[in-house]
Amino acid sequence: MTLTDQTTDPSTDRWRDAARPQTSAEWLERAAEVSDILAADAVERDRAGLAPHREVALLKASGLVTLLGPVEHGGGGQTWATAYKVIRAVARGDGSIGQLLGYHYLWAWAARLVATEDQIAAVEELYTSQSLLFGGAVNPRDSDLSIRSEGDTLVFSGRKSFSTGGVVSDLTVLEGVLEGTDTHIFAIVPTDQPGIVFGNDWDSLGQRLTESGSVEIQDVRVDWASAAGFVDRVFQPLTYNTLNVPTIQLVFANFYLGIAQGALTTAAAYTRSTTRPWPYGGDDKARAADEWYLLEGYGSLQSKLWADEALIDAVGEEISAVLHAPREELTERRRGEIAVRIAAAKARISDDGLETATKVYELTGARATANSVGLDIFWRNLRTHSLHDPAPYKRREVGQYVLLNEIPEPTWYT
Repeated sequence: MTLTDQTTDPSTDRWRDAARPQTSAEWLERAAEVSDILAADAVERDRAGLAPHREVALLKASGLVTLLGPVEHGGGGQTWATAYKVIRAVARGDGSIGQLLGYHYLWAWAARLVATEDQIAAVEELYTSQSLLFGGAVNPRDSDLSIRSEGDTLVFSGRKSFSTGGVVSDLTVLEGVLEGTDTHIFAIVPTDQPGIVFGNDWDSLGQRLTESGSVEIQDVRVDWASAAGFVDRVFQPLTYNTLNVPTIQLVFANFYLGIAQGALTTAAAYTRSTTRPWPYGGDDKARAADEWYLLEGYGSLQSKLWADEALIDAVGEEISAVLHAPREELTERRRGEIAVRIAAAKARISDDGLETATKVYELTGARATANSVGLDIFWRNLRTHSLHDPAPYKRREVGQYVLLNEIPEPTWYT
């Protein structure tokens, strides 16, 4: 059964009477089920280009949106180490939906990154108990949203050219600068309100179902009490506040890896079933799967992805440990060391993933270029998002650490 055949009502889906996953392994099994459903018609849905309401319903029905949420509110209570692997598994079936889920996890964690303890408790109970999906209007390459203070109220206004998942989200993270100051303020607001207007203008080569188009923020009002991390209107800074970028950079690496794994798995299945052996090489084979150059090609690509997976998993454990540790314990040095290793992982999977998504055509043959096969979805998805920020800058950060023992300064991209 494909996702197109699924009902839009999560209460009638396949997990209605199933036990909720308890362990990391069980959650990964659930993610694999979701991935299989998504993979069955990923190409057709990508071409249709509809807002992914059914896909989001699937994420909610499976429980994946509450993976990191507190158990006492119905969440999975899992760690980021598991969340990264769940993102990867979902992306194997559909890169767009893997990205949506990864961004949701980051924005759902935003309260823990910058908010007060009371704010954290309120946000986590809200989104977990109701299985709400997050989007974010926080694109740093655009001008900041403007915030004016009116008594006990903050008023956000402005435009962002990218707002991934916004159209299908329940909650939106806003970030802007208070007028007359250089003070940045985060706030979480309901998406469904007149002051949040989506441009519905996402028209990209890949990641087509992420709904990453523009958004206008028109006088969205927030209580000062909801300004994340502010006490008596003064922000309480911690090094932990700056983990948002390393955290999401590793989200990127994981759904890149998932997309690449999906490309290799799909291509291998095609080669076994459809690719024809080459009859003019002097070493004729009865089936393509015995061709030496295909065996070498698949072996080379798989070896690279296994190496990437090992690095990504290792650094995933490292950042997960600090994300779940007391916030006051994180030092600038430790934060920088983790950011460097994440930069290395992201640079490697960007290169190896793009090679995989391209090389699979050489391993499947000319007939695999047919639109009905749909192998192009993997390259389009990887090519699109891997341009998020320049990979050479990631490699430079690693080089500065190796040669100069310098850690990167926290920025919106490091």
